[in-house]
Amino acid sequence: MNWLIEIFTEHTFVQAILILCLICAVGLALGHIKIKGISLGVTFIFFAGIIAGHFGLSVNQDMLNIIQNFGLILFIYALGVQVGPGFFSSFKQGGVKLNMVALLLLVTGTVMALIIHWTSNISLGDMMGLLSGAVTNTPMLGAAQQALLQTDPTDLEGANNMAIACATAYPFGLIGMILCVIFMRKFMGKKGRNQHDASSDNTFVAEYQVSNPAIFGKTIMEIRKNADCHFVISRIWKNEKVIIPTSDTVIEKDEHLLVISGKSDVERVKTLFGHKENIDWNKKDIDWNAIDSQLVSRKVLVTKPELNGVKLGSLKLRNSYGINITRVNRAGIDLLPSRSLRLQLGDRLTIVGESRSIENVSTILGNEAKELSNPNLFAIFIGIVLGLILGSIPFAFPGMSMPVKLGIAGGPIIIGLLMGAFGPRMHLSIYMSRSANLMLRQLGLTIYLAGLGLSAGAGFFETVFSSEGLKWVLVSFSLATIPVLLTGFIASKIFKLDYADNVGMLCGSMANPFALDFANPSGEGDDPAVAYATVYPASIFLRVITAQIIMLLLA
Repeated sequence: MNWLIEIFTEHTFVQAILILCLICAVGLALGHIKIKGISLGVTFIFFAGIIAGHFGLSVNQDMLNIIQNFGLILFIYALGVQVGPGFFSSFKQGGVKLNMVALLLLVTGTVMALIIHWTSNISLGDMMGLLSGAVTNTPMLGAAQQALLQTDPTDLEGANNMAIACATAYPFGLIGMILCVIFMRKFMGKKGRNQHDASSDNTFVAEYQVSNPAIFGKTIMEIRKNADCHFVISRIWKNEKVIIPTSDTVIEKDEHLLVISGKSDVERVKTLFGHKENIDWNKKDIDWNAIDSQLVSRKVLVTKPELNGVKLGSLKLRNSYGINITRVNRAGIDLLPSRSLRLQLGDRLTIVGESRSIENVSTILGNEAKELSNPNLFAIFIGIVLGLILGSIPFAFPGMSMPVKLGIAGGPIIIGLLMGAFGPRMHLSIYMSRSANLMLRQLGLTIYLAGLGLSAGAGFFETVFSSEGLKWVLVSFSLATIPVLLTGFIASKIFKLDYADNVGMLCGSMANPFALDFANPSGEGDDPAVAYATVYPASIFLRVITAQIIMLLLA
């Protein structure tokens, strides 16, 4: 049986992989346990690693560094690619206000942490660990650790202490945010509810009766040129028939139009066309194909690689085939089509027209789901290479003794964001199905958390159950609640955010999806998930970069 003991104790590459995989398996199994409906999920791997380290399990430090850092790189790059398409668009229209308030929460929490650091004997490294745990943001912890080791590569003890601080604060970050949401639901939940659709659909469908004399007798192209909003006319009831309009179709008085627009443009579209009918065309159970027996509505996938990054208008599909593209679904988000919209592999187009015409368009676009089953591995590896190169570039600033580097956390997430947002414009296929991207992120995160916990485990319990540990608990709970409640109050009173937007924004800025379940337990009406998705990409990016800047400037 000596071989069995040796395989767990001798520092070989087999032992390192075996220990980390065992920690991941145990942590994932325990992650399914729920207490009062709350589960730590994948984060339980972190605590499984701590327990393993506490009981003396260890691996070769060099191997651990390689595996742990590669896991962080994989996770943060895949995260950047996933949120990239929505990162820049999240700042448009109503998202600007939500992201500005989320930035206020980030600044408030960070300033509070620095004040506590300056007025107490808690070191900056420990404080950044506590802040990372309080905002339940492990990528932020990884960025802070990398920045610390960049300034002093030998300070492994400081990096481990930072992880211990994060592990101490994490449960209180979860609990504190949930208590804040429950408090806000009790005192704000019945005030000024918004009419958000619970889906991720940013479009709005409505029927209008043309009553604006300014557009009588004008073509759709002429109306678009003078309009201050973007819209797509899906169908027109003309002479008691339903037709698919083209740019040259003339709009006449009292005709009925089925118009798709952005939710924020509804009032402008109503002013443009006139009377809005009361029929709710946004209900999920509407049979679009029943509007007219000759016209059907189908969803078609873009799967031909040569169409990646091509402008929708350049294909001239409407004039050539007599069809109308009413929506483009990308990564679960509905976009309003326009001539300048660049297609991406995996886009799902909603097309209205005659059945034969749609079949012809399907042939042009591909519509072969199996073509998307194989992700472009080249884009993944070249993106990581570019991210590591960017992270290694030294940026010199006046007054600083050493240059600043984005590191293995900042570089890959920036390249991931750029690849996700602009890769198709360079005809670079970065498409991954949502499940493939989730698999990549979860694999990287589990490896990172397992190594992180194992490194911190040796001195975890001794630290937590000391006077210093009790101080950490109090600081963690304060960082998780005071900035949230203060920002929530300001958002409600000054920025006039309703309950749904407010609590969703707070959960997204704190990277805490668990608290969303407590925001609206009935599951009906307003859904804060829309606001959560709006601020999450920018918030997680800014926290990663902020952690690095603070450690490089103040450590």
